[in-house]
Amino acid sequence: MNDTPLLQAVDLRKTYPSGRDTITVLNKVNLTVQPGEMTAIVGASGSGKTTLLQILGTLDTADSGTLLFQGVELSGKNESDLAEHRNRHLGFIFQFHHLLPEFSALENVMMPGLIHGRSHAELRKAAVGLLERVGLAKRLEHRSGELSGGEQQRVALARALIMSPALLLADEPTGNLDAASGQRVFELLQELSDHLHLAVVMVTHNMSLAGAMDHCLTLADGRLCSTA
Repeated sequence: MNDTPLLQAVDLRKTYPSGRDTITVLNKVNLTVQPGEMTAIVGASGSGKTTLLQILGTLDTADSGTLLFQGVELSGKNESDLAEHRNRHLGFIFQFHHLLPEFSALENVMMPGLIHGRSHAELRKAAVGLLERVGLAKRLEHRSGELSGGEQQRVALARALIMSPALLLADEPTGNLDAASGQRVFELLQELSDHLHLAVVMVTHNMSLAGAMDHCLTLADGRLCSTA
């Protein structure tokens, strides 16, 4: 049995210059994520949650520390290799859906695969299946402006899953939604995590949702610790 964590961050440190001073955003942060686990990261605004998520997703780099994915260190990889890593293994969903307004829901979901050069017919079948799974079977050809906020976020979720990632990184995915729509999106995340053995790391201010996940961690003063 392979006990290697899906994702492991060891002693991540991140600072930013501020005039003559330096602000330490992350100070020896450690995190282990196993396949199929859902992990919430909570903390005050400005505590560095989004910065941490971007480093975990290789969209930003730490000043020091180690980031491993399936036991392979990512720190020394070039941008081309990291882009391939993100495309093959990671899915991203944000507070704002970032859908392309000129395209339909189906086309938006297919887009990452088209960019990667996958078969159009294969992608269409997979995208239709995902949109059906998130309850949008009747909205395939609607453009984003014709969808509600909750529907747009469900399209974004389907798009994040089109390349069958092992890890989904979510930054306040319910923060711009009303309570009912936010709960629906979260329940979909739980369902997909369970059925697809998908690991999820989610930054959120919603303590009710955070408490329903496998792990809830608080980022404060640059350090990550279990939430009491």
